[in-house]
Amino acid sequence: MAGLLDGRHALVTGAGSGIGAAIARALAGAGARVTLAGRRREPLEALARDVPEGASFVADCFDVTDPAAISSGLARARAVFGPLSILINNAGEAPSAPFEKTSLDTWQHVLSVDLTGVFNVTQAVLPDLKAFGAGARIVNVASTAGLTGYAYVSAYCAAKHGVIGLTRALALELAKKGVTVNAVCPGFTDTPIIARSIAEIVAKTGRSAEQALAEFTRTNPQGKLVQPAEVADTVLWLASPGAGAINGQAIAIAGGEVMAG
Repeated sequence: MAGLLDGRHALVTGAGSGIGAAIARALAGAGARVTLAGRRREPLEALARDVPEGASFVADCFDVTDPAAISSGLARARAVFGPLSILINNAGEAPSAPFEKTSLDTWQHVLSVDLTGVFNVTQAVLPDLKAFGAGARIVNVASTAGLTGYAYVSAYCAAKHGVIGLTRALALELAKKGVTVNAVCPGFTDTPIIARSIAEIVAKTGRSAEQALAEFTRTNPQGKLVQPAEVADTVLWLASPGAGAINGQAIAIAGGEVMAG
């Protein structure tokens, strides 16, 4: 895939770890110049050392809930790599609690990061994408939680359903501009979020880490966690020239757990 995205400028939000870091590596490996956006500088700098030299720019203090921070980060990125033609909206959070114990603050925070954050960043980048025209790409990292329901993550489910709705609406608005808009919907993925969840289950229930892991893998027909690189490979394909006719789709990456009709 080397050279597939030569000269393209891609922005990846939430790039510091997990799925975002895997996506950034894949895009950089295909020749893109990648702006690594996130709130904390240290993990972004570590990632920058892990991609080809000169292929990345670290945009720290990039808070997707803060339009001023987004504007500042984009200005710095454009000064280095020029206008953007690929946007990957990946930043997100997934706190867990029963619905009746989910506070309004938690609800609003999750929707602010996971849904309104996509709105904020996309609006800020959209002029670049429309100016680029045919071949510009938006890929939103949603979740199987946006295709079905899961207990104890009501705010996350609501936000990710919203991301998929936004994806479909924007795909129709931008189709004639040559900009495609799609979502990827990973199932339970081997990321630090899952590792923390497993640790919490162990601490609260006394179950072993293996037993806790089984709670996350039992719904996947393949019996495993999705790997971040598997999500990144799908995103890379959607960002490629060969995916020009794929638009408004929500693609499940979950080993057959969810089969969208």
